[in-house]
Amino acid sequence: MNRREFLQGFLVAVGSGLIASSIVGIAQAAAPTRDLTAFQDASYIYIATVRKDGNQSQAARVWFIVTPDNKILIDTNSDSWKAKRIKRGSPVLIWLGSTTGPAFIGKAEIIDDTAIQDSMIEKIPEKYFLARIGFFGPKRAKFDDGQIITIRISPVRDLPDGFVSSPGTPAPLLAKDL
Repeated sequence: MNRREFLQGFLVAVGSGLIASSIVGIAQAAAPTRDLTAFQDASYIYIATVRKDGNQSQAARVWFIVTPDNKILIDTNSDSWKAKRIKRGSPVLIWLGSTTGPAFIGKAEIIDDTAIQDSMIEKIPEKYFLARIGFFGPKRAKFDDGQIITIRISPVRDLPDGFVSSPGTPAPLLAKDL
């Protein structure tokens, strides 16, 4: 199964409401086993943005949750390069589990919705032990002070076959598809 089939299978499953899991908020009875395993086994996604010069940034490993409507939520420092690039409209390149894992191009937006932030505050500790014991993870005070922001990522299309994270190299042509 290639990356396109992987992503299409996942999107169909999520869109049809067959997904629910405590690991990443998704699981499915009808999904191919490989798809389900990839999402259950992934503790992280790797996210890169596109620099002004058209090259991809370093892919950063981040915690994530998946919403019932197939959006990926992450939080990040409001002054990070990732946040700055997304504010200016950069698409995101996402790899699941590793920088060579299943990958797609997404449209990212910064979310100021308190309910979504509260969902992050609740669900990240459910998924990540270090957040559960209080070492890391989103906190209401950090959102309120503007220290962290929530980013919602909507999958747009899969990355070309063989495309890997390679900072400083050209990102795939995105403008026509976004």
